Amino acid sequence: QVQLVESGGGLVQPGGSLRLSCSAVGSTASIYSMGWYRQAPGKQRELVATMTSDTSLNYADSVKGRFTISRDNAKNTVYLQMNSLKPEDTAVYYCNGRPWRWWPPSRDYWGQGTQVTVSS
Repeated sequence: QVQLVESGGGLVQPGGSLRLSCSAVGSTASIYSMGWYRQAPGKQRELVATMTSDTSLNYADSVKGRFTISRDNAKNTVYLQMNSLKPEDTAVYYCNGRPWRWWPPSRDYWGQGTQVTVSS
């Protein structure tokens, strides 16, 4: 079926930057929405940023002005440029894909998760 392949996580100091990438493999169709969620220890999973195929954007308030999402629709690849990273950004980041606007959220595609650690 469809597999989301992630890369770019790692350890970075506060104020630093990371760039995450995620590609959908196993489908030639355009994916309606691609983006990122994250889950920190002891917290619920939360939306970070999403972008639809028509470039509609959705950012969490906590990352606005610091993170930028972009995508290459032809390659079904989404990127997350993370600047001015803070310790509270530390989490496992999960790539998310929704093939169609009215696709049931319970059937969304998910990546395996990539660890982002912001620490001095």
